[in-house]
Amino acid sequence: MEIQVSSFACAVQRKAREVVEKSGANSEQYFNRVVLGEVSFRDQAKTYLRWATTRDREPIKDSSSVLAALNKWILPAIGDLPLGDVHNITVKPLVTKMKKSLSARTVNTYVEYIKQVVASSLKDGKTGEPMHPRKWDAREMDLPVIKSRQQRRPALKLNAVDKLVSESEGEEQALYVLLAATGMRISEALALETKHFVNNCRTIQVYQQVDRDHPRIVPYVKTNAGFREVDVCTAVGEYLRAFTNGKDGLLFQTRNGTPYLHNNLEQRWLTPRLQAMGVDEKGMGFHAFRRFRKTWLRGKRVQEDINNFWMGHQPETMSETYSRLDLELDLRLAEAEHMGVGFSVPFASIAPSCSKKSVESEVAVAA
Repeated sequence: MEIQVSSFACAVQRKAREVVEKSGANSEQYFNRVVLGEVSFRDQAKTYLRWATTRDREPIKDSSSVLAALNKWILPAIGDLPLGDVHNITVKPLVTKMKKSLSARTVNTYVEYIKQVVASSLKDGKTGEPMHPRKWDAREMDLPVIKSRQQRRPALKLNAVDKLVSESEGEEQALYVLLAATGMRISEALALETKHFVNNCRTIQVYQQVDRDHPRIVPYVKTNAGFREVDVCTAVGEYLRAFTNGKDGLLFQTRNGTPYLHNNLEQRWLTPRLQAMGVDEKGMGFHAFRRFRKTWLRGKRVQEDINNFWMGHQPETMSETYSRLDLELDLRLAEAEHMGVGFSVPFASIAPSCSKKSVESEVAVAA
């Protein structure tokens, strides 16, 4: 009888050990995190996001892309590791896995998120030094090299833009005209209100955008240089005057009065047309209009500081930084008229609806 009880007790203990081992409660990581009080990468990621989205210096305005990377790729792989155990060797298997599905740029971006999370844990409030200083090594992690020529950067050709514009109508046509004539980001275009069209609709103020994942307007754009004004030629201005006539508030909106989400419009409008035209390919979305516009501006040799201002790009040279052509409205309008848009702008009867105030009175946007 005693032998039977002893055997049963051993079996229970063995089963208990298996349960504990399977749960990870007996692991070194669990001991470090719970017993020694070391924070996990997952917990530090939450702390990092709270800080990064509320800090005064260059806060992350839209954390959705970071959250998506964390939830889908990073946390399942290293989320439960103690922060001190996140380094070149432990990140390398994740890099190997991501390379099978993601582009080189995306893999590098996601690893950068990991670095920022690790660096955000500080020793104390006096020196501001990192708790776990790291010498990250791209070779040790075998990070892929970003080769710009291999990146997918499809741009619409002039004949494709002409076809898209001529074969569409209403809001869809207006959106194509607007994107091709200005190079605005789709999130910026969908956030436009009638009050943003000034100077007889020849100047468009870009001050806000649509949230990436929610149908709402947010009071910021992608970069500081994105706060700008974009000038168009007379033909486009007249088309926009006719389109905005009688409208108030958002230029593009659903029946509920909310802004469109660009992914929905891309699937409903753009992609089927591109497929029918035989020019659809991976990456050929609304951003292809922006590449078309930049290519047209460069081809027409538009002054680069005005080019950058219209596109919302940071000045690249000291001359561009010193130049303030962004404040010279007459020169900007003359440049816009001279270089045109390339495609055929639909004729529209004009009915005055835009504000006639001059943008000279508006707050100047820093280049």
